[in-house]
Amino acid sequence: MSGNHILLVIPAFHGYGDSIAGALRRAGHDVTVHAYDANTTLGAKVRTKLVHELPSRFGSRAGELARQRTQTARAVAAVAASRADVVITVKGDGLGTGYWEAVDASGARQLLWLYDELARMDLDDEVLTSRPSIVSYSPHDVAALRDRGLRVGHVLDAHDHTVPFTPVPSDEVVFIGARYPDRTRLLTALHERGVPVRAYGRDWSRHPVDRARTWQLSRPDVPSARGVDRPTAYGLTAGAVAALNSHTDQDGFTMRTFELPGTGSLQLIDRPDVEALYEPGREVLVFSGVDELAALCERARADRGWAREIAERGRARTLAEHTFDHRVPLLEDAWA
Repeated sequence: MSGNHILLVIPAFHGYGDSIAGALRRAGHDVTVHAYDANTTLGAKVRTKLVHELPSRFGSRAGELARQRTQTARAVAAVAASRADVVITVKGDGLGTGYWEAVDASGARQLLWLYDELARMDLDDEVLTSRPSIVSYSPHDVAALRDRGLRVGHVLDAHDHTVPFTPVPSDEVVFIGARYPDRTRLLTALHERGVPVRAYGRDWSRHPVDRARTWQLSRPDVPSARGVDRPTAYGLTAGAVAALNSHTDQDGFTMRTFELPGTGSLQLIDRPDVEALYEPGREVLVFSGVDELAALCERARADRGWAREIAERGRARTLAEHTFDHRVPLLEDAWA
């Protein structure tokens, strides 16, 4: 299946829209990307903080509703302008009913792609149940939605093998991402045991701008740095001793699960069920607690050849099975 004009409506989050669009284009489709929550200027970012996020900090939904109206109006305009054959909406929980009505009225084939758990989203149930086709990265959500009689498929997250990056060699075990209690506990424990670690991201950074934009002054006692873009992140993890991937309570596998081995990083992951995707001990390393994690970190630091062999096998598996190009046929089947 090829030759469709596709409108991809997606959060701006780390530029994944461009990665997905690239894979669709390589499959022969014409793609327009609309990042529905993008703030393209400094002024827009400041306005979002003051007008939308600040009221929410004090229990008001006024800012949230105003942002939804703005995002919905922009997305409706994108639907009208695109005249698309297929509209793929990724997440979409920041969009109001007017958007979904516009997509329905357009006559385009549709696909709702959930690369987060429904429990973490604020998607109206009437919107969800009225979608003609859904795919999700969450096995739990796929099963629950099928039980409700919806057409839903399981599509894993993936790695964009086309993103250029330069490895940055270091003696550290690194983590890049949001700060959650389990991640804080693991990184703090490693730091206290003398394992060189560093966490990247605005939730970890002690920079005044990051403290202000996260509305948080305190930070854990973990070496940290500011957030980085995806190419920089790939370089940092690829050059590090190893890279930590903690899923907390998610049942789907995040993008990082595929990006770390895809860029040649040695992945330390807290999910034994990753065995469905990678071979533990040969392509990734699985840990079940701080003691085991610390031991794996120390072995990786002491035996770089062993660590590199595992990382290279993980990379080969990713490039063979887990790029966005591998997901496109599943998407095509879902919107057909």
